[in-house]
Amino acid sequence: MDNPNPWPARADLAQRSLDHFFGAAEPQLLDNTYPVGDNSTFNYWWLAHVLDVRLDAYGRTGDQKWLTAADATNANLRGRNGGSLFNDYFDDMLWYALALERLARATGRAEPLDDARAIWEHVVEHGWNDTHGASVAWRKQQPYYKNTPANGPFAILSARLHQHEPDQRYLDYGTVAFDWITSTLVGPDGFVEDGINREGDGRIDTQWRFTYNQGLYIGAAVALDEVLREPELVGRALRTAVTAVRELAPDGVVGSEGAGGDEGLFKGVLYRYLGTLLDRIGPTSPDAAPLLDFVRTSTDRLWETGRRDGYLLAGDDWRKPAEPPVFYSTQLSAVMALELRAGVEARR
Repeated sequence: MDNPNPWPARADLAQRSLDHFFGAAEPQLLDNTYPVGDNSTFNYWWLAHVLDVRLDAYGRTGDQKWLTAADATNANLRGRNGGSLFNDYFDDMLWYALALERLARATGRAEPLDDARAIWEHVVEHGWNDTHGASVAWRKQQPYYKNTPANGPFAILSARLHQHEPDQRYLDYGTVAFDWITSTLVGPDGFVEDGINREGDGRIDTQWRFTYNQGLYIGAAVALDEVLREPELVGRALRTAVTAVRELAPDGVVGSEGAGGDEGLFKGVLYRYLGTLLDRIGPTSPDAAPLLDFVRTSTDRLWETGRRDGYLLAGDDWRKPAEPPVFYSTQLSAVMALELRAGVEARR
């Protein structure tokens, strides 16, 4: 008899495939590409997402090996960053803080949560300013450049830290960051633009139509709703989610968003935060139907095209097999999507 739900096993395979195709000896941990190429770049924010996906596997299975892998990733990231939590990019640090907050929840340990709080304080001290409205800058060298990739995770982190400790500062800053995205970068249909004033000319980068901006806005709305319980927030998340699927995956699959490495991770962010929205509204809600259709259609295609020698290797466009070299950022998006599919099918 066929397995009525093969997706947990497929998510496991995607996790193992990350190590099979990209695993490397310390201190590298994961090669940047398959086949092995240039490992000179230390991809801090990719490793933050490796920590996240290992926690996904632990949450789904309860298997201690995935928590051990999460701890190893955390130690690797910190060690390669000279023992420091911080770098020059506020979005990078916020991705790491979000993963650390999840590690704290998974383990009950205080240290990861203290580190997440320290990153939040660092971002407020060094990244928050009033240029084009009170919000977080993208990086320390460009305090005038504001974008969704910095303010989205900041709003999510603020809401989650408030749940641990109801400090009004978290909620105040997080709400302002979310409102800034809404008023500055969100269109009438809910589509979320990337950023403003990158070149100091006040222009919005409308040419960068990326999935992770949509995912971050959805995630921020849901995270704040978990604290504030304001129906309008879920409505905003739903509007953006439906528009994102319509605009960026008209045939049910998101295509390649670029070939620079970082772009490979973008669609994974959309899947992660679509998952939080589906959890919030429930899989039987009529509003969930188009989102579930997208998740199923796209992961079906990924499974069809991604299998290679008994493992899974994802390309940037899941409508066709991967064409090496493949960045492990791209593989991370596939892992996130298959973890979401496994969770969706488990709750049917």
